[in-house]
Amino acid sequence: MSDLNEMISCCGSDCSACYCYGEMCKGCHAVCGKVFHAPEGKECPIFYCCRIQNGFHSCGECGNLPCDLILGTNDPRMSEEELMKNVDERVKRLRR
Repeated sequence: MSDLNEMISCCGSDCSACYCYGEMCKGCHAVCGKVFHAPEGKECPIFYCCRIQNGFHSCGECGNLPCDLILGTNDPRMSEEELMKNVDERVKRLRR
C-alpha cells in the first residue's frame, strides 16, 4: 500500500489534510483506529465497525455507505451543508 493510501482512513478522510495530523494524531491506520478523539483504549467507532466487526479495509467495501456512523461523526464546526459535502468527498475517495 502506498503512503498516500495510508493517509486515507477507512472512513475516507485524508489524514494528512486534517488539522490534528502530526502531534495530536498519527493517522487512523498508524494507530489502528485508536485516534485521539476515541475513548481511551478504544477504536474510533467507524474503524471498529469497518475493520474489526466487518473485516473491510475501508468503508468503500460496505453496501451501507454512507451509514449513520459516518453521517453522525462530524466536526462540530461544520454546518450541515459542509458535513454533506465532506461526506460526498469521502465517499468518492473510497469508491475510486
